[in-house]
Amino acid sequence: MGAASAERVWQRYVRTACWPEWAPQIRAVEAEAELRAGMRGQVVPLVGPRVGFLVEAVDHEARAWCWRVRVGPVRMRLWHAVRELAPSGAETELRIEGPAAVVMVYAPLARLALRRLVSPGEGGRAR
Repeated sequence: MGAASAERVWQRYVRTACWPEWAPQIRAVEAEAELRAGMRGQVVPLVGPRVGFLVEAVDHEARAWCWRVRVGPVRMRLWHAVRELAPSGAETELRIEGPAAVVMVYAPLARLALRRLVSPGEGGRAR
């Protein structure tokens, strides 16, 4: 949960150039500027190999999307959603499907990134 509006959080998700601003584990994203179903790209992490991805679905009205990621033989599927909170702010939901050991390592990084995503300020960084 955070103070940023659901629409602002959604726009931070949809615009791939924004991902490194709120996800500290991401150095860059090599993909189209805006999420769309069928889009392919690569996430360039701060450490380790590039992560290939395919966006499976994007629902702008529901503020939800799903993608598959792959690093070598490791594959994961991630579902994301943004919900408005009353009277203001937003919360995110993330479901991850993949090898348990990888999910356990990735989950704390994802939790940190999502906290930054919903925080007020530029790119998810609190002022």
